[in-house]
Amino acid sequence: MKLIKKQEHAVHFLKDRVTTELLYGGSAGGGKSVLGCLWLIEMCQTHAGSRWLMGRSKLKALKETTLNSFFDIASDLGISDQFNYNAQSNIIYWSNGSEIILKDLFLYPSDPLFDKLGSLEISGAFIDECNQVVFKAWQIVKSRIRYKLKEFDLIPKVLGTCNPSKNWTYKRFYKPSKVGELVNYRKFISALPTDNEHLPQSYLDSLLELDKQSRERLYFGNWEFDNDPSTIIDYDSILGYFNPIHLETGGKKYITIDVARQGKDKSVIRVWDEWLCIKRISFAKNTITGLAESVTKLMKEYKISRINVIADEDGVGGGLVDILRCKGFVNNSRALNNENYSNLKSQCSHKMGLKIVRGEVGEICEDSSLIDIISEEMETVKLVDMDKDGKIKVLPKERVKELIGRSPDEWDTIFMRYWFELIPRRTSSLKV
Repeated sequence: MKLIKKQEHAVHFLKDRVTTELLYGGSAGGGKSVLGCLWLIEMCQTHAGSRWLMGRSKLKALKETTLNSFFDIASDLGISDQFNYNAQSNIIYWSNGSEIILKDLFLYPSDPLFDKLGSLEISGAFIDECNQVVFKAWQIVKSRIRYKLKEFDLIPKVLGTCNPSKNWTYKRFYKPSKVGELVNYRKFISALPTDNEHLPQSYLDSLLELDKQSRERLYFGNWEFDNDPSTIIDYDSILGYFNPIHLETGGKKYITIDVARQGKDKSVIRVWDEWLCIKRISFAKNTITGLAESVTKLMKEYKISRINVIADEDGVGGGLVDILRCKGFVNNSRALNNENYSNLKSQCSHKMGLKIVRGEVGEICEDSSLIDIISEEMETVKLVDMDKDGKIKVLPKERVKELIGRSPDEWDTIFMRYWFELIPRRTSSLKV
């Protein structure tokens, strides 16, 4: 079976003594599943008695897609008689004693730490459409690669394949690769449909006929576009947020505060002139009294009344609210004005997201690294259970932490600004 050049490039990393994590793909038609299946076939044939993992977010999807590709490839190679597949155990047994274990890698609430993989011992892993699993699953699978490595003179290797996605695959592979900062044990290979000479022109034409977002991702391999229908703030709107030249200022000013709590390392303060963030400050591991002093100085500098100051009241934030006698934001409290939201956080987060999409909110920021952090958090503002009737709910913070590996402190101080839009307008002189 003739490989395309990008697949040959990937094979080099799959056989070196440095690479332990390889991400391949970034578009449709780049030969992703074929590469993974061929690698597992070669490893099972070469290392008799080895044990490998073939995984995907859901076992059903794995069986209907990747496994069928495996069978087709085996048939084309004329090796179907070398193994048997047991649909009950979900294991492919090779005649030489090697095994390929099929695994469901979805993050189930009942198993947040993937204890189901705790006793697993494997020689390597192929995770298809790895953008659909959380980074925790990737890490746990890699930690289980220890089976007969010395005997076969192997190092742990995980091969992941995927289409462009704005999640951990973007943060840990694509973006570092783009700017030349990818750690040496990780490799990323972008394979486009135009790299695959085996594809018919009719398939390429069908990709070009997709909507703009899907076309950018699946044909051009553009990682900056997200096709998740639950995403509230699109890429263009995020760019517009940081280009707020059209927004008017000179009106009411506000302060929003996200207070560091146990497990977090910073507090974030934003100062707003109407819907434009004109100042942003963060403090590493500050005290509540120190934070209160900083906020008080900002109130005096910008002539902001305490009724236009709001702080996250959950946890130790309640102490700051008491000191400043400002407004407190309780994330899980009831939505205001009897609107159909699961809680106050979902209400403000969703409405602020829509306001950003309309180009009505912006921020003055010249720090490119901070822009990347804020953008990443905005991309995780997603609706939950869109297909169900009921109250509107956004992705909870704990799920966001799993996706980006940290707390979304920046977004918290952005969406809290919307709280003032939900209450009756007030006028007040400065009181501190």
